[in-house]
Amino acid sequence: MDKELWQRKGAGHRERLRRRFLDRGIDSFSDAEVLELLLSFGTPRKDCKEPARALLKEFKTFAGVLDADAKRLRSITGIGQKNGFALGFIKATAERYLKQRLKTRHYLKSSSEVIDYLLFSMKGLEVEAFTVIYLDSSLAVIDAEVAAEGTINVNNVYPREIIRKALSHNAAALIVAHNHPSGALTPSPQDRTLTRSLYLACSMMQIRLLDHLIIGDGHYSFADSGLMADTASWCSSVCQWDSQAAP
Repeated sequence: MDKELWQRKGAGHRERLRRRFLDRGIDSFSDAEVLELLLSFGTPRKDCKEPARALLKEFKTFAGVLDADAKRLRSITGIGQKNGFALGFIKATAERYLKQRLKTRHYLKSSSEVIDYLLFSMKGLEVEAFTVIYLDSSLAVIDAEVAAEGTINVNNVYPREIIRKALSHNAAALIVAHNHPSGALTPSPQDRTLTRSLYLACSMMQIRLLDHLIIGDGHYSFADSGLMADTASWCSSVCQWDSQAAP
């Protein structure tokens, strides 16, 4: 098959994919077909079927492909600078969309959207990251940001820095989250200690710590599991002891 004939057939195939999306939506696509179409944005004159399949074979899932760094993507045959850029750009675009969709939303009515954003932005990361979501007094989302990266523990997440950032956002409440690259969802002793430290620091500044979420193979909520209530009880006992011990 000569190059010109192949390009005509390839263009026709991609146009059929675009029409199918317009007519039936993305649920009518396999993960390989979604990747194929995304790759074609960066390499419009090349067949992207085999590179799309190779990506799924290497990274196992669609999310795994989007989470892969540029160097690992380019190790796959058929993935170069342009179509690798297209994959990275589409993930960053989706993350910005999910983040901006949160703003001004009432947390209690939109908690699922908070989870969607955190799962998308944090699941699959190779290092631990600590994200803070700032809320106003009516529990509407003000903003979200990564406050720390690396091994998350009480030694490198400084409550004073979280409080400083919260005050700069005029936040009245916080939701914090960190990921476990292993995928595990069980909170570690360090996770519990960090939650207590943050809760106590927030209480001192009349800021509510609503939840601490762990992102792995799914998500774990300290609030839903009852650990936030335990933390509040502990904080109350500590504050009561301090007031009694004061001269």
